[in-house]
Amino acid sequence: MKRPFAPASLLAAAIFLASPLAHAVDAEAAKALAKQNNCFKCHSVEKEKDGPAYKKVAEKYKGKANAEARLIEHITSGEKAKFPDGHEEEHKIVKTSPPKDMDQIKNLVQWILSL
Repeated sequence: MKRPFAPASLLAAAIFLASPLAHAVDAEAAKALAKQNNCFKCHSVEKEKDGPAYKKVAEKYKGKANAEARLIEHITSGEKAKFPDGHEEEHKIVKTSPPKDMDQIKNLVQWILSL
């Protein structure tokens, strides 16, 4: 009689769950959250607007260990953002449904960093 889950199968499942593929970014959900919060009013993926292009943000933080934490802080704290003309305003706090859903926030940040 064969066992339904051999140790090799369990090891393979554990490796898959720990891999980046198991935690892939949901780009459509990230874009929907950005749209819902009017992020594209000041940002775009490739072109500079009042805020930096998301590709430029990804480039700035590439290889930095604190990139995700830094961007999460930026979009959830209302800290000051500098504009091209030199003035500063509080950055809009990204709202999720349900409120303060960190999985949605992290997905948005990971999408930006993946560009």
